[in-house]
Amino acid sequence: MKNLLLALFSFLTLDTIATAQVSSESNKPKIVVGIVVDQMRQEYFYKFQERYTEGGFKRLMNEGFMMTNAHYNYIPTYTGPGHASVYTGTTPATHGIIANDWYVRSLGKTIYCAGDSTVSAVGGTEGNGKISPRNMKSTTISDELRFATNKRSKSVGVAIKDRGAALPAGHLGDAYWFDSKKGEFMTSTYYYEDLPAWVKAFNEKKLADEYLSGTWETLFPIDTYVQSIEDDNDFEGPFIGKDNTAFPYDLKALMEDNGEYGLISTTPFGNTMTLEMAYAAIEGEQLGKRGETDLLAISFSSPDYIGHRFGPSSVELEDNYLRLDRDLEKFFDFLDDEYGAGEYLVFLTADHAVADIVNYMQSENVPSGNFNTRFVLTQMRGFTSQMFGEGNWIANYSNEQVFINHDLAKEKGVKVEDVQMALADFLLGFEGVKEVYTAADMRRNEYTKGKSSLLQMGYNHKASGDLLLILEPAWLSSSFRGTTHGTGYTYDTHVPVVMMGWNVKSGKSARYTTITDIAPTLAIMLGTRLPNGASGQPILEIVNQKSY
Repeated sequence: MKNLLLALFSFLTLDTIATAQVSSESNKPKIVVGIVVDQMRQEYFYKFQERYTEGGFKRLMNEGFMMTNAHYNYIPTYTGPGHASVYTGTTPATHGIIANDWYVRSLGKTIYCAGDSTVSAVGGTEGNGKISPRNMKSTTISDELRFATNKRSKSVGVAIKDRGAALPAGHLGDAYWFDSKKGEFMTSTYYYEDLPAWVKAFNEKKLADEYLSGTWETLFPIDTYVQSIEDDNDFEGPFIGKDNTAFPYDLKALMEDNGEYGLISTTPFGNTMTLEMAYAAIEGEQLGKRGETDLLAISFSSPDYIGHRFGPSSVELEDNYLRLDRDLEKFFDFLDDEYGAGEYLVFLTADHAVADIVNYMQSENVPSGNFNTRFVLTQMRGFTSQMFGEGNWIANYSNEQVFINHDLAKEKGVKVEDVQMALADFLLGFEGVKEVYTAADMRRNEYTKGKSSLLQMGYNHKASGDLLLILEPAWLSSSFRGTTHGTGYTYDTHVPVVMMGWNVKSGKSARYTTITDIAPTLAIMLGTRLPNGASGQPILEIVNQKSY
Protein backbone atom coordinates (compact mmCIF):
# COMPACT_ATOMS: atom_id res chain seq x y z
CA MET A 1 0.00 0.00 0.00
CA LYS A 2 2.84 2.33 0.94
CA ASN A 3 4.61 1.64 -2.37
CA LEU A 4 1.38 2.26 -4.25
CA LEU A 5 0.96 5.65 -2.54
CA LEU A 6 4.58 6.57 -3.29
CA ALA A 7 4.11 5.63 -6.95
CA LEU A 8 0.90 7.63 -7.13
CA PHE A 9 2.61 10.63 -5.44
CA SER A 10 5.52 10.41 -7.88
CA PHE A 11 3.16 10.26 -10.84
CA LEU A 12 1.19 13.26 -9.62
CA THR A 13 4.38 15.22 -8.92
CA LEU A 14 5.82 14.52 -12.38
CA ASP A 15 2.49 15.34 -13.95
CA THR A 16 2.36 18.62 -12.00
CA ILE A 17 5.89 19.50 -13.08
CA ALA A 18 5.11 18.63 -16.70
CA THR A 19 1.95 20.73 -16.56
CA ALA A 20 3.89 23.65 -15.07
CA GLN A 21 6.53 23.33 -17.78
CA VAL A 22 3.90 23.34 -20.52
CA SER A 23 2.24 26.32 -18.89
CA SER A 24 5.56 28.16 -18.65
CA GLU A 25 6.54 27.36 -22.22
CA SER A 26 3.16 28.53 -23.54
CA ASN A 27 3.37 31.76 -21.58
CA LYS A 28 3.39 34.86 -23.76
CA PRO A 29 3.94 38.53 -23.05
CA LYS A 30 0.79 40.52 -22.42
CA ILE A 31 1.81 43.08 -25.01
CA VAL A 32 4.59 43.72 -27.49
CA VAL A 33 5.50 47.38 -27.86
CA GLY A 34 7.48 48.20 -30.98
CA ILE A 35 9.19 51.59 -30.92
CA VAL A 36 10.67 53.09 -34.07
CA VAL A 37 12.52 56.37 -33.56
CA ASP A 38 12.45 58.09 -36.92
CA GLN A 39 16.04 59.05 -37.81
CA MET A 40 18.01 57.74 -34.81
CA ARG A 41 21.70 56.91 -34.94
CA GLN A 42 23.05 54.20 -32.66
CA GLU A 43 25.53 56.76 -31.31
CA TYR A 44 22.75 58.80 -29.68
CA PHE A 45 22.58 56.14 -26.95
CA TYR A 46 26.08 57.16 -25.92
CA LYS A 47 26.46 60.74 -27.07
CA PHE A 48 23.88 62.18 -24.66
CA GLN A 49 23.87 59.50 -21.96
CA GLU A 50 25.41 61.65 -19.21
CA ARG A 51 22.10 63.51 -18.95
CA TYR A 52 19.77 60.62 -19.63
CA THR A 53 17.61 59.45 -16.74
CA GLU A 54 18.02 55.95 -15.32
CA GLY A 55 14.61 54.89 -16.60
CA GLY A 56 14.66 55.82 -20.29
CA PHE A 57 17.42 55.07 -22.79
CA LYS A 58 19.73 53.96 -19.96
CA ARG A 59 17.17 51.41 -18.84
CA LEU A 60 17.12 49.95 -22.32
CA MET A 61 20.92 49.75 -22.27
CA ASN A 62 21.13 48.30 -18.76
CA GLU A 63 18.13 45.95 -18.68
CA GLY A 64 17.72 45.12 -22.37
CA PHE A 65 19.79 43.18 -24.87
CA MET A 66 21.35 45.46 -27.45
CA MET A 67 22.86 44.60 -30.82
CA THR A 68 25.36 47.44 -31.05
CA ASN A 69 26.32 46.81 -34.68
CA ALA A 70 22.90 46.65 -36.33
CA HIS A 71 22.44 48.02 -39.84
CA TYR A 72 20.02 48.46 -42.69
CA ASN A 73 20.90 46.00 -45.40
CA TYR A 74 19.55 47.80 -48.45
CA ILE A 75 19.42 51.11 -50.29
CA PRO A 76 17.53 53.49 -50.03
CA THR A 77 17.27 54.16 -46.30
CA TYR A 78 14.01 56.09 -46.09
CA THR A 79 11.07 56.16 -43.67
CA GLY A 80 8.57 54.07 -45.65
CA PRO A 81 10.96 51.23 -46.52
CA GLY A 82 12.41 51.35 -43.00
CA HIS A 83 9.13 50.80 -41.20
CA ALA A 84 8.08 48.13 -43.69
CA SER A 85 11.40 46.29 -43.36
CA VAL A 86 11.38 46.28 -39.55
CA TYR A 87 7.93 44.69 -39.40
CA THR A 88 8.08 42.40 -42.47
CA GLY A 89 11.58 41.09 -41.81
CA THR A 90 12.57 41.60 -45.42
CA THR A 91 13.82 44.30 -47.79
CA PRO A 92 12.16 46.44 -50.50
CA ALA A 93 13.13 43.86 -53.11
CA THR A 94 10.42 41.67 -51.56
CA HIS A 95 7.95 43.86 -49.65
CA GLY A 96 7.78 46.42 -52.49
CA ILE A 97 8.00 49.66 -50.49
CA ILE A 98 11.03 50.88 -52.43
CA ALA A 99 10.92 54.52 -51.23
CA ASN A 100 8.58 57.05 -49.65
CA ASP A 101 7.39 57.96 -53.15
CA TRP A 102 8.36 56.31 -56.41
CA TYR A 103 7.68 56.62 -60.10
CA VAL A 104 5.37 54.03 -61.68
CA ARG A 105 6.17 53.62 -65.35
CA SER A 106 2.79 52.17 -66.33
CA LEU A 107 0.98 55.12 -64.72
CA GLY A 108 3.43 57.78 -65.80
CA LYS A 109 3.33 59.32 -62.33
CA THR A 110 4.69 59.04 -58.81
CA ILE A 111 2.81 57.18 -56.07
CA TYR A 112 3.07 57.41 -52.29
CA CYS A 113 4.17 54.38 -50.27
CA ALA A 114 1.04 54.37 -48.09
CA GLY A 115 -1.27 55.99 -50.62
CA ASP A 116 -4.58 54.35 -51.50
CA SER A 117 -7.06 56.14 -53.77
CA THR A 118 -9.82 53.64 -52.92
CA VAL A 119 -10.21 54.80 -49.32
CA SER A 120 -11.16 58.12 -47.73
CA ALA A 121 -10.57 60.04 -44.53
CA VAL A 122 -12.12 59.17 -41.19
CA GLY A 123 -11.60 62.19 -38.98
CA GLY A 124 -8.99 64.76 -39.98
CA THR A 125 -9.07 66.18 -43.51
CA GLU A 126 -9.78 64.35 -46.74
CA GLY A 127 -6.41 65.13 -48.28
CA ASN A 128 -4.66 63.22 -45.52
CA GLY A 129 -7.00 60.25 -45.48
CA LYS A 130 -6.19 58.19 -48.57
CA ILE A 131 -3.93 55.88 -46.61
CA SER A 132 -3.58 52.10 -46.24
CA PRO A 133 -0.85 49.42 -46.25
CA ARG A 134 -1.96 47.93 -49.58
CA ASN A 135 1.28 48.80 -51.43
CA MET A 136 3.19 46.54 -49.04
CA LYS A 137 3.37 43.11 -50.67
CA SER A 138 4.16 40.92 -47.66
CA THR A 139 2.78 40.33 -44.18
CA THR A 140 4.17 41.86 -41.02
CA ILE A 141 4.84 40.38 -37.59
CA SER A 142 1.76 42.33 -36.47
CA ASP A 143 -0.29 40.45 -39.09
CA GLU A 144 1.17 37.09 -38.10
CA LEU A 145 0.42 37.70 -34.43
CA ARG A 146 -3.23 38.25 -35.34
CA PHE A 147 -3.31 35.17 -37.58
CA ALA A 148 -1.79 33.08 -34.78
CA THR A 149 -4.74 33.84 -32.50
CA ASN A 150 -7.44 33.76 -35.15
CA LYS A 151 -7.45 37.56 -34.90
CA ARG A 152 -8.16 37.69 -31.17
CA SER A 153 -4.90 39.62 -30.76
CA LYS A 154 -4.95 43.28 -31.70
CA SER A 155 -2.35 45.33 -33.57
CA VAL A 156 -2.43 49.12 -33.37
CA GLY A 157 -0.07 51.61 -35.02
CA VAL A 158 0.32 55.20 -33.80
CA ALA A 159 2.49 57.97 -35.30
CA ILE A 160 2.47 61.54 -36.53
CA LYS A 161 3.40 60.26 -40.01
CA ASP A 162 0.74 58.14 -41.68
CA ARG A 163 3.32 55.73 -43.12
CA GLY A 164 4.84 55.35 -39.65
CA ALA A 165 1.49 54.04 -38.41
CA ALA A 166 -0.03 52.19 -41.38
CA LEU A 167 2.93 50.03 -42.42
CA PRO A 168 3.84 48.71 -38.92
CA ALA A 169 0.17 47.97 -38.11
CA GLY A 170 0.17 45.69 -41.14
CA HIS A 171 -2.73 44.59 -43.27
CA LEU A 172 -4.85 43.39 -40.35
CA GLY A 173 -4.20 46.06 -37.72
CA ASP A 174 -5.53 49.53 -36.97
CA ALA A 175 -3.56 52.71 -37.67
CA TYR A 176 -3.89 56.31 -36.50
CA TRP A 177 -1.88 59.30 -37.66
CA PHE A 178 -1.86 63.06 -37.08
CA ASP A 179 -3.72 65.54 -39.26
CA SER A 180 -1.77 68.79 -39.54
CA LYS A 181 -4.83 70.82 -40.54
CA LYS A 182 -7.20 69.99 -37.69
CA GLY A 183 -4.62 69.01 -35.10
CA GLU A 184 -6.16 65.61 -34.39
CA PHE A 185 -5.50 61.92 -34.95
CA MET A 186 -7.35 60.29 -37.81
CA THR A 187 -7.61 57.07 -39.80
CA SER A 188 -9.15 55.95 -43.11
CA THR A 189 -12.01 53.79 -44.33
CA TYR A 190 -9.52 50.96 -44.82
CA TYR A 191 -9.83 50.57 -41.05
CA TYR A 192 -13.12 52.11 -39.87
CA GLU A 193 -16.14 54.02 -41.11
CA ASP A 194 -16.10 56.15 -37.97
CA LEU A 195 -13.45 56.96 -35.38
CA PRO A 196 -13.64 54.78 -32.26
CA ALA A 197 -15.03 56.60 -29.23
CA TRP A 198 -11.68 56.58 -27.44
CA VAL A 199 -10.00 58.38 -30.39
CA LYS A 200 -12.74 61.00 -30.42
CA ALA A 201 -12.30 61.49 -26.69
CA PHE A 202 -8.56 61.87 -27.15
CA ASN A 203 -8.99 64.44 -29.92
CA GLU A 204 -11.33 66.46 -27.71
CA LYS A 205 -8.41 67.12 -25.35
CA LYS A 206 -6.87 69.40 -28.01
CA LEU A 207 -3.34 68.52 -26.91
CA ALA A 208 -1.76 69.99 -30.04
CA ASP A 209 -3.25 73.38 -29.14
CA GLU A 210 -1.85 73.07 -25.66
CA TYR A 211 1.67 72.18 -26.77
CA LEU A 212 1.78 74.79 -29.53
CA SER A 213 0.54 77.61 -27.31
CA GLY A 214 3.89 77.84 -25.55
CA THR A 215 7.59 78.15 -26.26
CA TRP A 216 10.22 75.54 -27.02
CA GLU A 217 13.11 76.32 -24.74
CA THR A 218 16.03 74.06 -23.86
CA LEU A 219 15.49 71.64 -21.00
CA PHE A 220 18.80 72.72 -19.42
CA PRO A 221 20.79 75.97 -19.61
CA ILE A 222 21.84 76.30 -23.22
CA ASP A 223 25.53 76.71 -22.43
CA THR A 224 25.55 73.16 -21.04
CA TYR A 225 24.75 71.59 -24.42
CA VAL A 226 28.36 70.63 -25.01
CA GLN A 227 27.55 67.81 -27.46
CA SER A 228 26.24 70.28 -30.04
CA ILE A 229 27.69 73.01 -32.23
CA GLU A 230 26.87 76.68 -31.72
CA ASP A 231 23.11 77.19 -31.51
CA ASP A 232 22.77 79.89 -34.17
CA ASN A 233 24.69 78.99 -37.32
CA ASP A 234 24.52 79.00 -41.13
CA PHE A 235 24.16 75.21 -41.51
CA GLU A 236 20.66 74.73 -40.17
CA GLY A 237 17.32 75.63 -41.73
CA PRO A 238 15.41 78.34 -39.84
CA PHE A 239 11.64 78.35 -39.53
CA ILE A 240 9.75 80.76 -41.76
CA GLY A 241 9.32 84.00 -39.86
CA LYS A 242 12.45 83.52 -37.78
CA ASP A 243 15.73 84.81 -39.20
CA ASN A 244 17.98 82.57 -37.10
CA THR A 245 18.13 79.09 -35.59
CA ALA A 246 18.63 80.13 -31.99
CA PHE A 247 16.49 79.18 -29.01
CA PRO A 248 13.85 79.95 -27.85
CA TYR A 249 11.08 79.19 -30.36
CA ASP A 250 7.74 80.98 -29.96
CA LEU A 251 5.56 78.18 -31.33
CA LYS A 252 2.31 80.09 -31.33
CA ALA A 253 3.85 82.85 -33.43
CA LEU A 254 5.45 80.37 -35.84
CA MET A 255 2.37 78.18 -36.45
CA GLU A 256 0.71 80.10 -39.27
CA ASP A 257 3.71 80.09 -41.62
CA ASN A 258 5.12 76.68 -40.65
CA GLY A 259 2.47 74.09 -41.33
CA GLU A 260 -0.12 75.13 -38.77
CA TYR A 261 -0.61 72.15 -36.43
CA GLY A 262 2.07 70.35 -38.42
CA LEU A 263 4.65 72.52 -36.64
CA ILE A 264 4.41 70.17 -33.66
CA SER A 265 6.21 67.53 -35.69
CA THR A 266 9.38 69.64 -35.63
CA THR A 267 9.37 69.93 -31.84
CA PRO A 268 9.94 67.38 -29.05
CA PHE A 269 6.30 67.83 -28.09
CA GLY A 270 5.37 65.71 -31.11
CA ASN A 271 6.94 62.77 -29.27
CA THR A 272 5.03 63.57 -26.09
CA MET A 273 1.74 63.83 -27.96
CA THR A 274 2.40 60.53 -29.76
CA LEU A 275 2.91 58.79 -26.42
CA GLU A 276 -0.26 60.36 -25.05
CA MET A 277 -2.06 58.77 -28.01
CA ALA A 278 -0.36 55.46 -27.18
CA TYR A 279 -1.63 55.62 -23.60
CA ALA A 280 -5.12 56.28 -24.95
CA ALA A 281 -4.85 53.31 -27.35
CA ILE A 282 -3.81 50.97 -24.53
CA GLU A 283 -6.79 52.03 -22.44
CA GLY A 284 -9.28 52.37 -25.29
CA GLU A 285 -8.50 49.00 -26.86
CA GLN A 286 -7.67 47.30 -23.54
CA LEU A 287 -4.40 46.15 -25.10
CA GLY A 288 -2.69 43.34 -23.23
CA LYS A 289 -5.64 42.84 -20.89
CA ARG A 290 -7.82 40.34 -22.75
CA GLY A 291 -5.82 37.12 -22.40
CA GLU A 292 -4.02 37.43 -25.74
CA THR A 293 -0.76 39.08 -26.72
CA ASP A 294 -1.39 42.40 -28.44
CA LEU A 295 1.00 44.61 -30.38
CA LEU A 296 1.33 48.37 -30.16
CA ALA A 297 3.55 49.97 -32.82
CA ILE A 298 4.72 53.46 -31.88
CA SER A 299 6.74 55.60 -34.27
CA PHE A 300 8.27 58.86 -33.09
CA SER A 301 8.27 61.09 -36.17
CA SER A 302 9.56 64.30 -34.58
CA PRO A 303 13.26 63.32 -34.43
CA ASP A 304 13.22 63.04 -38.22
CA TYR A 305 11.68 66.47 -38.80
CA ILE A 306 14.06 68.03 -36.28
CA GLY A 307 17.04 66.19 -37.74
CA HIS A 308 16.27 67.23 -41.31
CA ARG A 309 15.96 70.90 -40.43
CA PHE A 310 18.71 71.27 -37.84
CA GLY A 311 21.05 68.31 -38.39
CA PRO A 312 22.59 65.73 -36.04
CA SER A 313 25.00 68.18 -34.37
CA SER A 314 22.39 70.74 -33.34
CA VAL A 315 21.23 71.87 -29.93
CA GLU A 316 17.69 71.20 -31.13
CA LEU A 317 18.43 67.54 -31.75
CA GLU A 318 20.25 67.12 -28.43
CA ASP A 319 17.34 68.70 -26.57
CA ASN A 320 14.91 66.44 -28.44
CA TYR A 321 16.67 63.29 -27.24
CA LEU A 322 16.97 64.51 -23.66
CA ARG A 323 13.23 65.15 -23.64
CA LEU A 324 12.38 61.89 -25.42
CA ASP A 325 14.42 60.05 -22.80
CA ARG A 326 12.19 61.46 -20.08
CA ASP A 327 9.06 60.59 -22.03
CA LEU A 328 10.29 57.01 -22.36
CA GLU A 329 11.04 56.79 -18.63
CA LYS A 330 7.46 57.78 -17.89
CA PHE A 331 6.18 55.29 -20.48
CA PHE A 332 8.22 52.36 -19.17
CA ASP A 333 7.06 53.12 -15.62
CA PHE A 334 3.50 53.08 -16.94
CA LEU A 335 4.05 49.68 -18.57
CA ASP A 336 5.46 48.34 -15.28
CA ASP A 337 2.39 49.51 -13.40
CA GLU A 338 -0.06 48.40 -16.08
CA TYR A 339 1.29 44.92 -16.85
CA GLY A 340 4.04 44.16 -14.34
CA ALA A 341 7.80 44.25 -14.98
CA GLY A 342 8.81 41.38 -17.24
CA GLU A 343 5.26 40.82 -18.46
CA TYR A 344 5.65 42.93 -21.60
CA LEU A 345 8.19 42.94 -24.44
CA VAL A 346 9.62 46.15 -25.87
CA PHE A 347 11.88 46.61 -28.86
CA LEU A 348 13.37 49.88 -30.02
CA THR A 349 14.97 50.60 -33.35
CA ALA A 350 15.03 53.29 -36.06
CA ASP A 351 13.84 53.44 -39.66
CA HIS A 352 17.18 54.94 -40.76
CA ALA A 353 19.88 57.19 -39.38
CA VAL A 354 21.15 60.44 -40.95
CA ALA A 355 24.05 62.17 -42.69
CA ASP A 356 25.80 65.25 -41.36
CA ILE A 357 24.99 68.59 -43.00
CA VAL A 358 27.16 68.93 -46.10
CA ASN A 359 28.21 72.54 -45.50
CA TYR A 360 29.12 71.76 -41.90
CA MET A 361 31.31 68.87 -43.04
CA GLN A 362 32.99 71.13 -45.59
CA SER A 363 33.63 73.72 -42.87
CA GLU A 364 35.51 71.00 -40.99
CA ASN A 365 37.53 70.09 -44.12
CA VAL A 366 35.74 66.77 -44.63
CA PRO A 367 35.24 65.91 -48.33
CA SER A 368 31.54 66.27 -49.12
CA GLY A 369 29.21 67.88 -51.60
CA ASN A 370 25.69 68.59 -52.85
CA PHE A 371 24.70 66.69 -55.98
CA ASN A 372 22.74 68.96 -58.33
CA THR A 373 20.13 66.54 -59.68
CA ARG A 374 18.35 69.17 -61.79
CA PHE A 375 21.56 69.98 -63.66
CA VAL A 376 22.42 66.31 -64.13
CA LEU A 377 18.92 65.54 -65.41
CA THR A 378 19.25 68.30 -68.01
CA GLN A 379 22.61 66.93 -69.10
CA MET A 380 21.24 63.37 -69.39
CA ARG A 381 18.41 64.54 -71.61
CA GLY A 382 20.79 66.39 -73.90
CA PHE A 383 23.18 63.43 -74.06
CA THR A 384 20.51 60.83 -74.90
CA SER A 385 18.90 63.04 -77.57
CA GLN A 386 22.26 63.54 -79.22
CA MET A 387 23.20 59.87 -79.04
CA PHE A 388 19.90 58.09 -79.74
CA GLY A 389 17.77 60.73 -81.50
CA GLU A 390 15.51 63.56 -80.45
CA GLY A 391 12.98 62.89 -77.72
CA ASN A 392 12.49 62.85 -73.98
CA TRP A 393 14.52 59.78 -73.10
CA ILE A 394 14.40 60.30 -69.34
CA ALA A 395 10.93 59.60 -67.97
CA ASN A 396 11.85 60.28 -64.36
CA TYR A 397 14.77 60.82 -61.99
CA SER A 398 14.11 60.19 -58.29
CA ASN A 399 15.59 58.37 -55.31
CA GLU A 400 18.97 58.29 -57.11
CA GLN A 401 17.34 56.21 -59.86
CA VAL A 402 16.85 56.99 -63.54
CA PHE A 403 13.80 55.75 -65.44
CA ILE A 404 14.34 55.53 -69.21
CA ASN A 405 11.45 56.11 -71.61
CA HIS A 406 10.90 52.53 -72.81
CA ASP A 407 8.17 53.51 -75.26
CA LEU A 408 10.51 55.95 -77.01
CA ALA A 409 13.23 53.31 -77.20
CA LYS A 410 10.80 50.87 -78.79
CA GLU A 411 9.60 53.53 -81.22
CA LYS A 412 13.14 54.27 -82.36
CA GLY A 413 14.26 50.64 -82.36
CA VAL A 414 16.87 51.17 -79.66
CA LYS A 415 17.61 48.52 -77.03
CA VAL A 416 16.90 49.80 -73.53
CA GLU A 417 20.03 48.07 -72.25
CA ASP A 418 22.14 50.06 -74.72
CA VAL A 419 20.69 53.28 -73.32
CA GLN A 420 21.35 52.04 -69.79
CA MET A 421 25.01 51.30 -70.51
CA ALA A 422 25.61 54.60 -72.30
CA LEU A 423 24.02 56.60 -69.51
CA ALA A 424 25.92 54.66 -66.84
CA ASP A 425 29.23 55.62 -68.41
CA PHE A 426 28.04 59.21 -68.91
CA LEU A 427 26.98 59.60 -65.27
CA LEU A 428 30.33 58.42 -63.97
CA GLY A 429 31.80 61.62 -65.39
CA PHE A 430 29.96 63.79 -62.86
CA GLU A 431 31.61 64.86 -59.63
CA GLY A 432 30.02 63.12 -56.67
CA VAL A 433 28.99 59.96 -58.54
CA LYS A 434 30.85 56.94 -57.20
CA GLU A 435 29.14 54.00 -58.88
CA VAL A 436 26.31 53.39 -61.35
CA TYR A 437 24.50 50.10 -61.83
CA THR A 438 21.96 49.19 -64.49
CA ALA A 439 18.72 47.26 -64.12
CA ALA A 440 20.33 44.63 -66.32
CA ASP A 441 23.15 44.34 -63.75
CA MET A 442 20.63 43.88 -60.96
CA ARG A 443 18.75 41.15 -62.81
CA ARG A 444 21.72 39.32 -64.26
CA ASN A 445 24.12 39.26 -61.29
CA GLU A 446 23.90 38.23 -57.66
CA TYR A 447 25.82 40.61 -55.43
CA THR A 448 26.81 39.42 -51.97
CA LYS A 449 28.76 42.33 -50.52
CA GLY A 450 29.44 46.02 -50.89
CA LYS A 451 27.07 48.76 -51.97
CA SER A 452 25.96 46.73 -54.99
CA SER A 453 24.51 44.14 -52.62
CA LEU A 454 22.62 46.85 -50.72
CA LEU A 455 21.25 48.20 -53.99
CA GLN A 456 20.10 44.75 -55.02
CA MET A 457 18.26 44.22 -51.72
CA GLY A 458 16.41 47.46 -52.44
CA TYR A 459 15.85 46.70 -56.12
CA ASN A 460 12.36 45.56 -57.03
CA HIS A 461 12.09 44.06 -60.52
CA LYS A 462 8.69 45.58 -61.22
CA ALA A 463 9.10 48.96 -59.58
CA SER A 464 12.73 50.13 -59.61
CA GLY A 465 14.48 52.23 -62.21
CA ASP A 466 16.87 51.54 -65.10
CA LEU A 467 19.92 53.09 -63.46
CA LEU A 468 20.85 53.17 -59.78
CA LEU A 469 23.41 55.69 -58.56
CA ILE A 470 25.68 55.61 -55.54
CA LEU A 471 27.16 58.96 -54.59
CA GLU A 472 30.48 59.48 -52.86
CA PRO A 473 30.54 59.43 -49.03
CA ALA A 474 29.06 62.60 -47.50
CA TRP A 475 27.56 63.68 -50.84
CA LEU A 476 23.82 64.34 -50.77
CA SER A 477 21.05 65.36 -53.10
CA SER A 478 19.77 68.03 -50.77
CA SER A 479 19.52 71.73 -50.05
CA PHE A 480 22.43 73.67 -48.63
CA ARG A 481 20.81 73.92 -45.20
CA GLY A 482 19.69 70.96 -43.18
CA THR A 483 20.36 67.37 -44.13
CA THR A 484 18.84 64.08 -45.24
CA HIS A 485 19.42 60.32 -45.51
CA GLY A 486 18.90 57.49 -47.98
CA THR A 487 22.37 56.12 -48.71
CA GLY A 488 24.05 52.83 -47.85
CA TYR A 489 26.82 54.43 -45.83
CA THR A 490 27.06 53.68 -42.13
CA TYR A 491 25.88 57.14 -41.12
CA ASP A 492 22.51 56.16 -42.64
CA THR A 493 22.47 52.41 -41.89
CA HIS A 494 23.77 52.08 -38.31
CA VAL A 495 20.74 52.14 -36.00
CA PRO A 496 19.73 50.81 -32.58
CA VAL A 497 18.30 47.33 -32.12
CA VAL A 498 17.45 46.61 -28.50
CA MET A 499 14.86 44.39 -26.81
CA MET A 500 13.80 44.56 -23.16
CA GLY A 501 11.34 42.80 -20.92
CA TRP A 502 9.66 39.42 -21.30
CA ASN A 503 12.23 36.59 -21.49
CA VAL A 504 15.06 38.98 -22.40
CA LYS A 505 18.18 39.02 -20.26
CA SER A 506 20.41 42.06 -20.22
CA GLY A 507 23.51 42.10 -22.39
CA LYS A 508 24.91 43.26 -25.68
CA SER A 509 26.65 41.96 -28.77
CA ALA A 510 28.70 43.69 -31.46
CA ARG A 511 27.94 40.98 -34.03
CA TYR A 512 26.78 42.41 -37.34
CA THR A 513 23.00 42.26 -37.41
CA THR A 514 20.49 43.47 -39.97
CA ILE A 515 17.27 45.29 -39.35
CA THR A 516 15.35 42.47 -41.04
CA ASP A 517 16.28 40.18 -38.13
CA ILE A 518 13.83 41.87 -35.75
CA ALA A 519 10.59 40.36 -37.07
CA PRO A 520 11.94 36.77 -37.27
CA THR A 521 13.22 37.13 -33.69
CA LEU A 522 9.77 38.20 -32.53
CA ALA A 523 8.13 35.37 -34.49
CA ILE A 524 10.30 32.74 -32.76
CA MET A 525 9.71 34.28 -29.34
CA LEU A 526 5.94 34.58 -29.82
CA GLY A 527 5.50 31.24 -31.56
CA THR A 528 3.96 32.69 -34.72
CA ARG A 529 4.71 32.09 -38.37
CA LEU A 530 7.42 34.21 -39.84
CA PRO A 531 6.08 37.04 -42.03
CA ASN A 532 5.57 35.48 -45.46
CA GLY A 533 8.37 37.40 -47.17
CA ALA A 534 10.85 37.30 -44.30
CA SER A 535 14.51 37.00 -45.30
CA GLY A 536 16.12 37.94 -41.98
CA GLN A 537 17.26 35.49 -39.31
CA PRO A 538 16.40 35.30 -35.60
CA ILE A 539 18.90 37.06 -33.35
CA LEU A 540 20.37 34.03 -31.59
CA GLU A 541 21.80 36.03 -28.71
CA ILE A 542 18.20 36.81 -27.74
CA VAL A 543 16.21 33.72 -28.72
CA ASN A 544 18.79 31.31 -27.26
CA GLN A 545 18.32 32.84 -23.81
CA LYS A 546 15.27 30.57 -23.50
CA SER A 547 13.94 27.55 -25.35
CA TYR A 548 10.97 28.63 -27.42
